[in-house]
Amino acid sequence: MSTEIEPATPGIILIAPHQFPEVEREKAFAAEFGREIVVAANGAEFHAAVPDAELILVTPYARLERTDFAAMKRCTAVVRYGIGYDNIDVEAAREYGVPVSIVPGAASEEVGSHAFAMGLALARRIPAGQASIAAGSWAGSIGFDTPRFSELDVAVIGMGRIGARVAGWYAAIGTHVRAYDPFLEFDAVPAAPLEELLTESHIVSLHIPLTPDTEHFIDAAVLGRMRRGSVIVNVSRGGLIDEAALAEALHSGHIAGAGLDVFAQEPLPAEHVLRGAPNVIMTPHASWRSDRALETLQAGVVERCRQALTGEPISDLVA
Repeated sequence: MSTEIEPATPGIILIAPHQFPEVEREKAFAAEFGREIVVAANGAEFHAAVPDAELILVTPYARLERTDFAAMKRCTAVVRYGIGYDNIDVEAAREYGVPVSIVPGAASEEVGSHAFAMGLALARRIPAGQASIAAGSWAGSIGFDTPRFSELDVAVIGMGRIGARVAGWYAAIGTHVRAYDPFLEFDAVPAAPLEELLTESHIVSLHIPLTPDTEHFIDAAVLGRMRRGSVIVNVSRGGLIDEAALAEALHSGHIAGAGLDVFAQEPLPAEHVLRGAPNVIMTPHASWRSDRALETLQAGVVERCRQALTGEPISDLVA
């Protein structure tokens, strides 16, 4: 089954709601090809504009559902800013014959360094120390359970572009780092069984995609088996962790800290259970940002748009 494409009638270039400082590169591309560019202010505007879109540029702040693909009249391609595409119904895209492309590697260094920094800060109990001072207290027993770096057991789950960087950095500072990936071969650090890594490590750093099989990859049962006093870092997708279970484990002290750049619902609701949890570093899905990342990301998106409009093979297709 395929969409009813009308190539003789140019459509709009639709950009999902975003938080970019500007989209001048995309606007210049639209002008070059004589297309109107529409930047949706919210989800309702985005979905309403889908039927007339020739190119749809997706951010983390909108979803493309099966109903959207069914409504498309002339879509040539969907391009996702970044690598994660769990907010796009790729099965529907395949069914309706709409190519979906991603832009991997644009911010691997940024995301990896963010995870690495979070892991080190949590291992050294820096958030706990700051919270103690903010509350008018002092050191108490903070830090007495922290291992030396030379004795720190680190688990990297997922050894793609980002996970491999993180593992390499942990190895470089002398920690005992091991990794698990059921799909990729690696030899930069030792491999270990998943259960062993989850139960024995001081730091668990997640670098896997969100799929139906990995949703709540870290649930209450896994948290209960993790080493007491361990910390967890997630810069991949919020749905990998059962957030209510994590909050409970943090309050009980079984989990000593969490570094989270992603959440199941974004922006994070005001009443979210993790807002009141202790020893959490939370950042607003900004681990990919740097003074170079946006330029690289937008250039990659425009390149794929150009491929789509000129009939060239589109890079990094997932559907």
